[in-house]
Amino acid sequence: MDEASWPRVGILTVSDRSARGEREDASGPMLIKLVQEELGFHVAQYAIVPDEQEQIADILRRWADELGLDLILTTGGTGFAPRDVTPEATLSVVDKLTPGLAEAMRAASLALTPHAMLSRAAAGIRGRTLIVNLPGSPKAARENLLTIAPALRHGLALLAEKAGEDQRHDAHGGHSAGRAHQ
Repeated sequence: MDEASWPRVGILTVSDRSARGEREDASGPMLIKLVQEELGFHVAQYAIVPDEQEQIADILRRWADELGLDLILTTGGTGFAPRDVTPEATLSVVDKLTPGLAEAMRAASLALTPHAMLSRAAAGIRGRTLIVNLPGSPKAARENLLTIAPALRHGLALLAEKAGEDQRHDAHGGHSAGRAHQ
């Protein structure tokens, strides 16, 4: 795979109303633009699904196992509402947890709003694919992604076993995340 198309990213919006066409998806397109323009990653897949745990899990498995995406970002379904099941779907498909990502996002968000305590977002690894849950609001999804952006490229390179990546740990967080927010 050429470097221009790495890492390959999938964006999955989880929303009953958007899946039914009752509300335009604002978070998914915003994330696509952010991932491509600010992080310099390649968006290979985008979809909208309802808040149905098995449908979410099926797409996560397919994108990781069959398409071999490097990173899957979900947006929506991470709160307290009864139909918010994105973390459960994610946890049902990952092999390893990556709690530092979710902890960092919650900590950064908590500096902005006490509602960050209500986030149940999860993150983990399936095979060589990193899956990260982001909030459903465009503003919060952007803030959370930019929080973890400085570590993403390095983490993804470690997952892909890129040559020499395991030697690249420095006091400033390893690699920059492309053109990510500083």
